[in-house]
Amino acid sequence: MSWVVIVPAKGRRAAKSRLGDHPDRQELSEAFALDTVAALLAASVVARVFVVTADAGLADRMVTLGAAIVPETPWPPEVDPLNSAIAQATNVARAAFPGANLAVVTGDLPALTVVDVEVALALAGSQDLSMIPDVEGTGTTAILALAGVPFTPRFGAGSRSAHEAAGHVPLTVPQAASIRRDVDTVLDLAEVMRLGVGPHTSALVARSRDVAANHRASTSDPASGLQSLARRRGAGASVADAFEAGASA
Repeated sequence: MSWVVIVPAKGRRAAKSRLGDHPDRQELSEAFALDTVAALLAASVVARVFVVTADAGLADRMVTLGAAIVPETPWPPEVDPLNSAIAQATNVARAAFPGANLAVVTGDLPALTVVDVEVALALAGSQDLSMIPDVEGTGTTAILALAGVPFTPRFGAGSRSAHEAAGHVPLTVPQAASIRRDVDTVLDLAEVMRLGVGPHTSALVARSRDVAANHRASTSDPASGLQSLARRRGAGASVADAFEAGASA
């Protein structure tokens, strides 16, 4: 049973605001999406991954991984951009692969593993419409539909109840599974770092830690160190600072 997967990716210009104002926020958003798509592409049951995005730079990197790109339409202010982009990509994917099952997976799963992808898709084969709730149980990280079964995406606040009301059956995926571990906050990032993340996110965090270490070494004077910390807090902490804060919480 083959699957085609759609991943909506905002890219750097619309990076997650809940990760704070630190300068790595835009890079993190991109790294999460790249690691999500890389894991999906490596799954043997996934025939194609379509990434819908308005970010040309991110699109180029996704093509390098092997994904197909659906250039996101500019939406008027009154339109829900996320669900509209997913619907746009769904039409493209079903036209290209009319006999394939279809999944929509959020692009903020940096710890996603191939094993968890394949287990989830195998479970979804027994339901016309299904879904995977996030680790908190109120949101959604994936919706799935067998070939030819219509659906309407309802991502956003309270999306689990909205998708269930639309007929998507929650799959019995363990709470600890990587496919339920979306990253919305600094604490979410700290948790997935402990579990293990993909190469793009891992490299970004490592680079940020090196920069932070070099910065601390260059401000060993107590007075200048306090001034530097104040400046960093005012400008926004790096992802390394954010991870350390979350890990110690």
